[in-house]
Formats: sequence, structure tokens, C-alpha cells
Amino acid sequence: MNIEELRDYCVSKKGVEETLPFGPDTLVFKVIGKVFLLAGLDSSPLEFNVKCDPELAVELRDQYSSVIPGFHMNKKHWNTIMADGSVPDKKLKEWIDHSYEMVVKGLTKVEQKKLIS
Repeated sequence: MNIEELRDYCVSKKGVEETLPFGPDTLVFKVIGKVFLLAGLDSSPLEFNVKCDPELAVELRDQYSSVIPGFHMNKKHWNTIMADGSVPDKKLKEWIDHSYEMVVKGLTKVEQKKLIS
């Protein structure tokens, strides 16, 4: 997965906006104003942070060498993924979906309804 594929996948999700709040080197994807993915534009290979259930976060770190505690993030809830080809894109998309879904679950009912309408 490269940055263009990552971007296309993220913006295809309902209610997603892309921003650059931390400067021109970090692309941030939000759903209804809440961050679910951050990606470094200068990293090679591509690296991105996703939100993760704390237990699953530890399991993924143990299982995949390309998954580490979230860089500059709460390490309990965020993982940094190195898209170095060692994990299939399908699995990377599952982790992005998981992050998106966790953030959506944390939205208020009113905010969740905005996604439906």
C-alpha cells in the first residue's frame, strides 16, 4: 500500500475529511472531527497510526514485526503500522476499518446519525 492508495481508501469512508493540522508532513483523517488515522508523508516505507482496541493492539504487536506502539500517540490505544509489504493490503485495510469503527462507536448518537443521513 502506498500513500495514494491509503488516502483513497480513507476518503471513501462515510463522513471522512483529510486535514494537515500538524503541518505539511502529516496527513490526518477524521470522521466527524475525530482522528482515526495519521500518516507521515515523508516516510518510506509508508507508516501510519491507527486506533486499536487495547488488547488487540498488543496482540498485533506480538504477531507482526511491522506493528509497533503508536509513535507520538497513546500507546495503549494506537499502533503504528509500517506498510513494508510484510502484511497484505487486505489486512491493512481491516486495521483501518477497525480504527474507523472504534472512532464512530465513540461518537455521540447525534454525530452517528449524521453519518447515516
